[in-house]
Amino acid sequence: MPMFYEADSALSSAGLLAGRLLLALIFVHEGWSLIGSYGPAVAYLQKFGISATLLPAVILLQLSSGLLVVAGLLTRVAALALAAFCVFTALFFHRQLADANQLLHLQKDLAIAGGFLTLAVAGPGGWSVGRYLTVPPYAR
Repeated sequence: MPMFYEADSALSSAGLLAGRLLLALIFVHEGWSLIGSYGPAVAYLQKFGISATLLPAVILLQLSSGLLVVAGLLTRVAALALAAFCVFTALFFHRQLADANQLLHLQKDLAIAGGFLTLAVAGPGGWSVGRYLTVPPYAR
């Protein structure tokens, strides 16, 4: 029985690490890309009536929360922040449900939010930086 528990724990940790990496990849990449294409990003936001002054906050959110999720540090908080960001993005930018592409993006954003909510509940797993620091489990 103990061997099964150890294998299950390693499998869970590996799965949570893989999930963290896959979920965070898009946000770290997008945050970095927004820095390089700042002008077009501002134009895109303004097209939807969003102030360009929010773009630095979006970049900071994507990069910092994405990297925290990768590291497994403050994972629950970062995952909740990114889940909220995904829901906001889905509902604000992808409202043209008659357009199949917009519907797909809405569903994708909501699915990613679901992954982050699951991560917020499960925590980062055993293979995380937070495990080795004096961070309480609820804050990992």
